[in-house]
Amino acid sequence: MIVVRGGRPLSGRVEISGAKNAVLPAIVASLLTDEPLVLKRAPGLLDVETQLALVEALGKRVERRGDVIAIHGETRRATAPQEIVSRMRASFLCLGPLIARLGEAHVPLPGGCVIGARPVDLHLAGLARLGVDIRVDGGVVHAAGTPRGGEVWLRYPSVGATEQLLLVGATIPEGVEIVNPAREPEVMDLVRLLAAMGAEVEILEDRFIVRGERLGGAEHAVIPDRIEAGTYLLAGPITGGEVELVEVHPEHLTALLVKLEECGVEVEAEGDRVRASSPGGWRGIEVETAPYPGFPTDLQPQLTAFLSLARGRSVIWERVFESRFGHVGELIRMGARITLQGQAITVEGVGELRGTGVAATDIRAGAALVLAGVAARGETRIRGVEHLRRGYENMEEKLSRLGAKIWVEEASVI
Repeated sequence: MIVVRGGRPLSGRVEISGAKNAVLPAIVASLLTDEPLVLKRAPGLLDVETQLALVEALGKRVERRGDVIAIHGETRRATAPQEIVSRMRASFLCLGPLIARLGEAHVPLPGGCVIGARPVDLHLAGLARLGVDIRVDGGVVHAAGTPRGGEVWLRYPSVGATEQLLLVGATIPEGVEIVNPAREPEVMDLVRLLAAMGAEVEILEDRFIVRGERLGGAEHAVIPDRIEAGTYLLAGPITGGEVELVEVHPEHLTALLVKLEECGVEVEAEGDRVRASSPGGWRGIEVETAPYPGFPTDLQPQLTAFLSLARGRSVIWERVFESRFGHVGELIRMGARITLQGQAITVEGVGELRGTGVAATDIRAGAALVLAGVAARGETRIRGVEHLRRGYENMEEKLSRLGAKIWVEEASVI
């Protein structure tokens, strides 16, 4: 359980860790080569440990020193363990690399945060389009064959499906054209890594063209985590303080920065730094989540907490996941005035939030409750620490450096 004693302005600098959603596909890319892959700026997260356990189970050897991960050895096994894949959706990305290297793959359907259906049909349809035989039996995807070149059209710019097809395409000499791909910074980071490993990727207006054959090892520095950055950037204004992010890519935060300025927050971005404060308070706005470069769904819960204390009314439309409102009921328990209707919420700003016992239902909902907690009067006790450990490195330490009163407390057993 995380305990937060709120009501203190948070100010100072936060150094942002490497991106969770970039390092996870990068780890899977190690399955495409027998040569060493070295990943720098890898965050210390439960999800990262899960992904490393996956590639180890498939034959790899892993060494970790601080934020540097070295992955060695052959890809020897085609069956991914149920107990690993069930923990996290990103583990499903091993399907394509296993087919490409071994000619077969047996991968359970994935688990992860409960924020919607998030089906893998685009992954499977894309691989089938490349000549892979796909069969689903008993919750396990069985795939066989040698992927061939071709064109795959994605009806939605899915991050996971784009990454799956990039990983497979990097092993096909005649190339794969991915039409309507996702272009999130984490996807582009995977493109950089595959290029360093010897693949060729063309970035065109409406498609990616990826080709390759025998990939080699590489060294790769993971991009900063834009979702972690956005979370901590909000911690300053929501408490009446000022937070400066360092080691970030401000261009990855454009959608958030535009909306904060629309709220009346003072924002300054220069080089690899971003600063935000709101000495005069902030006003309500309308927001709609969308694929990049639109407003990220992974920051919607945190922004909801922030707008709970705005002047006036805000409306937030969730267009990416149908069930990403697990934080709403918990924020209401803290005094927020939020109405949920379909895929939209209306937030009427209140004068203050009150600390109480709440529960995190997923990673970003947990972050939203922490933000609400540092702004609230009194003490907030947040169950579900394991969710935050999946996506935020040293969260209590980073917030404490900004002046927060936050600590982890073992839950009592009655």
